[in-house]
Amino acid sequence: MSPRMSRARRVRLSLFTASAASLSLLATACGGSGGGSSSAPKSFSYLSVTENTAVKTALTTLSKGECEAQNKALPLKVETVPQASLDQKLQLLAGQDALPVQFAAGNAPALTNQLNKSGKIADLEKELKDLGVLDQIEPAAVSTVKALYNGKLAVLPYEYNIEGIFYNKKLFADNGLQEPSTWDALVAASAKLEGKGVQPFSASGQQGWPLTRLISGYLYRSLGPDALQKVADGKAKLTDPEYVKAAEEVAALGKKGYFGKGLGSIDYDTAINQFLSGKAAMFYMGSWALTNISDAEQNKIGGAENVGFMPFPAVTGGKGAIDQYPSNVGLGITLAKKSFDGKTGDWTTCIAKNYGATVLKDQGAISGFKVNEEFEDANEVTAQVRETIGTSRQNVLWFEALFSTKATTVSQTNAASLVSGSMTPQKFMQTVQDALTAQ
Repeated sequence: MSPRMSRARRVRLSLFTASAASLSLLATACGGSGGGSSSAPKSFSYLSVTENTAVKTALTTLSKGECEAQNKALPLKVETVPQASLDQKLQLLAGQDALPVQFAAGNAPALTNQLNKSGKIADLEKELKDLGVLDQIEPAAVSTVKALYNGKLAVLPYEYNIEGIFYNKKLFADNGLQEPSTWDALVAASAKLEGKGVQPFSASGQQGWPLTRLISGYLYRSLGPDALQKVADGKAKLTDPEYVKAAEEVAALGKKGYFGKGLGSIDYDTAINQFLSGKAAMFYMGSWALTNISDAEQNKIGGAENVGFMPFPAVTGGKGAIDQYPSNVGLGITLAKKSFDGKTGDWTTCIAKNYGATVLKDQGAISGFKVNEEFEDANEVTAQVRETIGTSRQNVLWFEALFSTKATTVSQTNAASLVSGSMTPQKFMQTVQDALTAQ
């Protein structure tokens, strides 16, 4: 993944919440169900964002290859808009009952859920089942989509990322360390590395979310996979002692110097460079980093063969399971209910059967679709991540996944202060909770 693309993906993640204002505008635009009547499309129109070229490229490849017959019957037509303009564009099209056949369904789960409630989105689970291709989506990807979209398979997983801790195998071996399976073992390993003059973790304090991901990781392991859903539902607060405990544990890593110096000024590209140049032993990140790890020009630590991948460790006595991986589906892409006819179904069937292999083979990217051809992974760590995705049955989200835009911003901009020690864990969680309450 190029630095440019890595930033684009981070933009997608950071925009994964919606403001109340945009939802109100959408509700006004959509009015009622509206999208139920059939209208035969003249093209397989696809609306996405300018920043995301991966899906457009893969669909274009399919239109000239495995899906050539479907493309002749219903030609692919691509339109893009800047990501910042996507929600407004969707609201306008929904109000005109003119949504394209396939489209990026909004920067936020809440916006997509409103479109679905308004009858604009096809019942993808039913349609895929009727087409006989529902089994072409990895169960873990289905679990993630449903967790984001009120239990509905509202979008297709053109992207699928799981998160965990990448680590430098040689640094671990040189210091007599095994892959830690518990939080206590991770802290102990960090202490040993620090004592040997090795920085345990690399992370971007400037972006903030790589740090808050550690908080949610601890919460999911200690309190279970519904920990943050309870906060979203008002059944728990971030200021509850068991929630503050997670912030305390992550802040303690920073207090001990395990993230190095100047954390607040380190951006994403610098953080990944620290790891890939051997200056840090561990790097919590999503599987989109595999592209960087597989790039010989970026990876200076002995290639991808020297990189391991482990899940967020278990918390002793916790309710969560070590095989519940944080995951996301990038920018959700769905299909309009109004235009889902036989030709659209043919395209959807072809995509479900062929997209996974196409995007992996051509771009080295992992999607939530199964790979239906023999494919030799570029390296062991990529194979490990793919196997993990294929065997995982329940996944969790990330810290801000269910937050408002305001709360997301507050969380991520204060994360470095928490870990550097200038903000207490209690104050950090109170500040984020106040932003959630104010939405």
